[in-house]
Amino acid sequence: MTTLSGSSRFRAAKGDSRNDTLAPIALESCHLVCYTSLVREFLMSTTYYDSDKARRPLISEFQNIWNNRALVRLLVGRDLTVRYKRSILGVWWTFLNPMLTTGVMWIVFGQFFRFEIPGDVPYIVYLLSGILLLTYFAQATLAAGSAIVNSAGILTKVYVPPEVFSFSAATAAAVNFLISLIILLIVQLVTGVGIPWTVVLVPVPVVAMLALTAGLGLLIASAAVRFFDVIDFSGVLIQAISYLTPTFYPISIVPDSWLWLIHINPLYSYLVVFRGFVYEGVMPPGWSFAYMTLSAVLTLVLGVWVFSRSWKSLVVVL
Repeated sequence: MTTLSGSSRFRAAKGDSRNDTLAPIALESCHLVCYTSLVREFLMSTTYYDSDKARRPLISEFQNIWNNRALVRLLVGRDLTVRYKRSILGVWWTFLNPMLTTGVMWIVFGQFFRFEIPGDVPYIVYLLSGILLLTYFAQATLAAGSAIVNSAGILTKVYVPPEVFSFSAATAAAVNFLISLIILLIVQLVTGVGIPWTVVLVPVPVVAMLALTAGLGLLIASAAVRFFDVIDFSGVLIQAISYLTPTFYPISIVPDSWLWLIHINPLYSYLVVFRGFVYEGVMPPGWSFAYMTLSAVLTLVLGVWVFSRSWKSLVVVL
């Protein structure tokens, strides 16, 4: 056993005292270095929202949608599942709703009034194709227009690009339309119309309609934040436009003096293109394709621009 002398014990005790003094300093320095490293890593991996940063109309909105595409997928899935969450039949209403509507209108207009459709197309195919497209338009426009007001609880607490909600609502309506399209294809097979090769081009009017409804939805949302009645008024206006679109009646019964109302209606061009692809098996007239594309692009650009310019004043009253 080794025994320390008095002076040795004093030096040992003095050394222990120095170590006890330096240990907290070293530990604090280590914590400071670790904290600095964590802060640096956090700053490099975190995106901050600057409310004073000017929005670049069109560019900022499309960048936000692309950067938040994972959130868009989540919101689309939520909209599709929540729609029929409390329903017994669930997603089957995607098929039953247009079928029941078509059945009622087929009895009234196909049997009582006996509309004759040009081209020997069964009236039920003509009718169902129009109802599906008009339902898509109405659902997407109203859902996109009310999505931001309905998401006020989120937008006032955390920063989420508001246009993501409107675009997601319109996209959910597009997915719902594509699902319900299965019924139309089955009816075409049963009635002997068949499915032409041009059906692969159906996504073209679907995407154009998505752009149209997203633009209209942003225009409605820009006004609905201040005046919620705009959404109800939009529903009435959509109903009026639907009657100006030959969904359940042939355009041949419209007097010549009123045909201009049909032709200036953008939805008529979408319907001509859609029917040409889905069951007629022909390429649509050039004027209808051009009108469809032009109306989709201009409406989307106008809706995004108006919403981008007005959002800073809208978020205050949301």
